[in-house]
Amino acid sequence: MSKAKLLVVEDDPNLGDILHEYLTMKGYDTTLCRDGEEGWSKFKKDKFDLAILDVMMPKKDGFTLGKEIKKVQEDLPVIYLTAKNLKEDIIEGLKIGADDYMTKPFSMEELLLRIGAILRRTQKSDEIQALKVYNFGDFELHYDEQYIKGPNGDHKLTSKENELLRLLASEINKLVNRSHALKQIWGDDSYFNARSMDVYLSKIRKILKDDPKVQIITVHGEGFKMVVTG
Repeated sequence: MSKAKLLVVEDDPNLGDILHEYLTMKGYDTTLCRDGEEGWSKFKKDKFDLAILDVMMPKKDGFTLGKEIKKVQEDLPVIYLTAKNLKEDIIEGLKIGADDYMTKPFSMEELLLRIGAILRRTQKSDEIQALKVYNFGDFELHYDEQYIKGPNGDHKLTSKENELLRLLASEINKLVNRSHALKQIWGDDSYFNARSMDVYLSKIRKILKDDPKVQIITVHGEGFKMVVTG
């Protein structure tokens, strides 16, 4: 299997060098850029499996770069690094599709674990690909193509919406534990990831309104389940 390619954009020269050296040593093909404009230039020239972006950077900040990247490659996972721990930053990150968020200073070992969890989720295994279409109510989830066919047309899904729907559709009328879902799809059940999952569940519920026989029920304190009637 070829090495996963990481785009690291960090303007702090010391931290940038440490990240580049550490991630390369751990087996990743790592490209280091010193500002947002250089990061954008490298992104356009190569194909990456994951991006690690510092939020506060000269020329182009991390959120701006992240938005530009997502417009071109919506399913590219992005981890944001910041020196601040503000809820406003977390909410902004969620809005533009952040996969994770780390506040400086952070543990290199923890970063490595989070990268591994995200890549395991995004690089589909043969076992997950075994079942390609899930049927529930008047819907068909086409997992490989990442879209859902419904009574009022097709809906293209983000990678997380796709993974959440697959998990729910494989456990119809059964309770899906909240912590289990977070660990399986996001890698851990942190506050940030829990908020992210709530956002995606809300989007999925809007899609499912097209068929009143299909609902996602929240079981407070435990999790949620897809209920299919009729």
